[in-house]
Amino acid sequence: MNKAIAIAGPTPAQPSFIKTGFLCLPMAIITLLMLTGGRIPVGWVRLFALAVAFVFFNTIFFLMIRTGKTDRWRSILFVTYAVCFVISFISHLIEARGSMALSQANMIEGLTPFCHIVIPMTLIPAALTKTIIFPGTIIGGFASIASMFVLWIGSSLALGRGFCSWFCFFGGLDDGFSRIFKKPIIKNINVKWTYLPYAVLLLVVLGAALTLAPVYCEWLCPFKTVTEFAEITSFKTLVQTIIFVSLFIVLVIVLPMLTKRRIQCSLFCPFGAFQSFTNKINVFEVRLDHEKCMKCGQCIRTCPTFSIGDHTIDRGKTDITCMKCGKCIDACPKGALFFHIRGTPLNGGFENYRRLFLYPAFLFLATMAGGPIQDAIVKTLKLISTGHMM
Repeated sequence: MNKAIAIAGPTPAQPSFIKTGFLCLPMAIITLLMLTGGRIPVGWVRLFALAVAFVFFNTIFFLMIRTGKTDRWRSILFVTYAVCFVISFISHLIEARGSMALSQANMIEGLTPFCHIVIPMTLIPAALTKTIIFPGTIIGGFASIASMFVLWIGSSLALGRGFCSWFCFFGGLDDGFSRIFKKPIIKNINVKWTYLPYAVLLLVVLGAALTLAPVYCEWLCPFKTVTEFAEITSFKTLVQTIIFVSLFIVLVIVLPMLTKRRIQCSLFCPFGAFQSFTNKINVFEVRLDHEKCMKCGQCIRTCPTFSIGDHTIDRGKTDITCMKCGKCIDACPKGALFFHIRGTPLNGGFENYRRLFLYPAFLFLATMAGGPIQDAIVKTLKLISTGHMM
């Protein structure tokens, strides 16, 4: 029994290389168009970055289709994307401003890239005052408000809270740190902590409505540590910076390493709590076959977001917080868990359901990761050849 629990789930019959190639061909064409923007880049460095990114993306997708494993390969691209995003974003900030600090002048000029975590905080003030409480541009420029809303709506309709495992450039950081140790050091976490993100969501939404300011961004966002933060010009901004760094160290690095769970995403992030409700309107879900399930608890121990428990196993589906990473499906020793499309039969065709989910999911991840990965490659080659990234 113990040996059965330790091994990964049974792999479905692998398609032939030719069939896998045909299944991957549409993604190869789309990713090529997406990575190039319809234009071949100038210079060998950017051509090299394009070639590496293209081969990397499509190798990952090929392996997903060929092996029947989802999270095993998704995590490699997702974590790479997160690291490259940090390299690309910080280097651009330093190149444009000289530092990661965001001055009052930058905010007045609307030069702050819009972050998706702000979305829940903007809704009530926008309805009441017809203004967006964020110092960014509505259209044009990098990460404009309109473009991020369009991407959020599209990805929510396509993926639900899968957004957090296939789109969010922050999620890959705690996902990566949660995989460093082979076994968790902290194993028992009270499930009551899973209600905390909803409390944080309520706090920041009401706070934003009362103050007409993005409260989470000003006081609680751990990712300010690796993106941009207010210029330290007062005791207040010093305290804010200390909070940002402390939360990043604890929630994104230390606790994910000790628990092998995505602690920031599942136990703190207000946007993640908000995004959970989109799982109700999304067609994709993770279901469980009770006839195959041996109740070994492997899926409960493996789930990085506390989305599986005894109550969800009895119900035959994951909780509303499921990020559709596929880790539980990969780990199940009996293949009892599977991706499913709502309204379709539960008696077979599960690999086809998984593939139908993978096309939009992978496309969103590749779309978001393409620019940062190429840019990080270019910056790294510049650092090697010239001694600096700029």
